[in-house]
Amino acid sequence: MPDKSLGIMGGTFNPIHFGHLAAAEAAREAFGLERVIFVPSGRPPHKDSRQVVAPEHRYLMTLLATLDNPSFEVSRLEIDRPGPSFTIDTLRQLRDQFGESAQLFFVTGADAVAELPKWRDYEQIRALAQIIAVTRPGYPLPVGEGFLDRAPGADHSAGGQKPILTLEVPSVAISSHDLRRRVRLGLSLRYLIPDPVRDYIYRNRLYLDQGREEGT
Repeated sequence: MPDKSLGIMGGTFNPIHFGHLAAAEAAREAFGLERVIFVPSGRPPHKDSRQVVAPEHRYLMTLLATLDNPSFEVSRLEIDRPGPSFTIDTLRQLRDQFGESAQLFFVTGADAVAELPKWRDYEQIRALAQIIAVTRPGYPLPVGEGFLDRAPGADHSAGGQKPILTLEVPSVAISSHDLRRRVRLGLSLRYLIPDPVRDYIYRNRLYLDQGREEGT
């Protein structure tokens, strides 16, 4: 038996919202995770830096969003690490930190999992952590390189790699892309993100000057 079962919730969190939090809590309960560690990306290699607010803003918003859940914590691994933020580097650091006996679960959206073969050292990612692909009820899982092509909950293991697990969460439909658009248009963020995060965005006047949107 592993000493610890830990969820790793990676993402830009630009900004973090209730969809991220609901997915993390659902994964914690469904897979019996001791806790979920949120890891805001420092310098995401796949996104236009002009569309992503400073790492420290995103780190602080993630802290504010998770303070009321004792099973959540926030890591500065990617914020403090120089260079582009690659998932494989983060998982290796966490493996060194928690030891071989810890079981790591990487929680991310099913759409992102379908792009996994394009990530750096993706075979090693699947060897280091079990991946939890989060999707909305009633939406078919995307197919990526033939490994997300079976029913939810099935074992998608390949060779020595850990299986890809699936989890349906109703509230993951919220989009960071749409939240940034709403800020620019002066529309309400209430009931979409935690109030402390909403207040932080308004207080620091984030996302007002972003005329083009890419990603979530």
